[in-house]
Amino acid sequence: MLDSIYFYLGTVVVASPAALVVALGVPTLFGRPLTEATTARLTAAAGVIGLLAACCVLIGMLAWGQHYVPIELGDWISIEPEHFHFHLKFVFDRLSVPFTILVFVLCSVVGAFTRRYLHRERGYNRFFLCYSFFFAGMVISALAGTIETLFFGWELVGLSSALLIAYFHERENPVLNGQRVWSIYRLADAAFLVAALAMHRLTGEGDFSVMMGAGIWPEGVAAITPSHALLVGSLLLIAAAGKSALVPFSGWLPRAMEGPTPSSAIFYGALSVHLGVYLLLRVSPVLDASPALRSLVVLVGVVSAVSAALMARTQADVKNSLAYASLAQVSIIVVEIGLGLRYLALIHIIGHACLRTLQLLRAPNLLKDYHELENAIGARLARTPSGWSGTLPPAVRVWLYRFGFDRGFFDTWLDRTFVAPFLRVFRWADRMERRWLQWLGGDAGAPEPIDEDLLPQEKAA
Repeated sequence: MLDSIYFYLGTVVVASPAALVVALGVPTLFGRPLTEATTARLTAAAGVIGLLAACCVLIGMLAWGQHYVPIELGDWISIEPEHFHFHLKFVFDRLSVPFTILVFVLCSVVGAFTRRYLHRERGYNRFFLCYSFFFAGMVISALAGTIETLFFGWELVGLSSALLIAYFHERENPVLNGQRVWSIYRLADAAFLVAALAMHRLTGEGDFSVMMGAGIWPEGVAAITPSHALLVGSLLLIAAAGKSALVPFSGWLPRAMEGPTPSSAIFYGALSVHLGVYLLLRVSPVLDASPALRSLVVLVGVVSAVSAALMARTQADVKNSLAYASLAQVSIIVVEIGLGLRYLALIHIIGHACLRTLQLLRAPNLLKDYHELENAIGARLARTPSGWSGTLPPAVRVWLYRFGFDRGFFDTWLDRTFVAPFLRVFRWADRMERRWLQWLGGDAGAPEPIDEDLLPQEKAA
């Protein structure tokens, strides 16, 4: 009886944001988008229903002393000769339940804020449609009991992130920045996918309960050797770094601020930026299996925290400054995970997500709040002294400023190390294709070559 109650409640938790996707997507697909009021009511209903169901599961787990409640929905894909199956499973445990409740609370708050913030905006329906995909992806990722399910939710979050960064698509910069973020996400997704395949190969399962060995989170013990843990964990660390903007992928974070303020708050201040560290928490038994991997996690966290602190001090825009402040805290959470402080990391995620959501939602009113504070105290606010930076030699201060202003030079390094070789390969393939077409059809059948030295605007013309 109790298992049936858990099953229905867990299904409601997952189905509420999925139903929102259908309710907003189907009318849009047929060119009949819903009104603003209806869209807002459906969004609020999905958040409230899912939150109540999640709280009921939590109360039941506390009342009966349960720490692990699986919701099995069976195999959706099964390939027997290769022993591969996509098993849809959701898990309520000490990690997923608090994070899921956080997702419902913050998504509901931001949805209510957006109803007024984007009132009569042309892209109102488009925003909420992308937002519903993000909502569903976060819930699926938080409750995923298998690595394939987590990857599915991970992809929904990445897709909606890129689309909302390019929300103001009539301008060039948001579209270019959305493409940049999408390319970084693709690299992180590739690392995640390779890690998932490796775990399947090593353990024969994608179920976290099998992959992490005996014990319920956080007491699980990974069922792989230290060398295998180092390989798989390094790939998962790359995936987490790409999703959470850790070094060397920090450069995409300020680009993501091109989207509307509600998406900046819920994505890069509250939830999406924490999804990478949530992945590390979920696979923390793999980190424990390799001391070298734990040291690498701590190193990435420390370097990212120091870099984010320097970058935050050079920003002239409040949203960018808050973005790097978020990155600094996320990096500290990564250090906590590397040190084995898992409950502290989970509490840090919840507190930081709530604080950043409030700060980013209040960001458009910063100047008004600043002037009201000065009027209240009857004087100008004193400028904060430079502190330790004033004692550094001028040359060092200039270099630190350049480091922060140029986003740690990480974008340049990624362009030279990864983008440039890909472009050379693709351009070589393009030249080979043109020669092949010329050989087949003569000069008349060959497409007109593109001058690679032209600017994008000139190419479009």
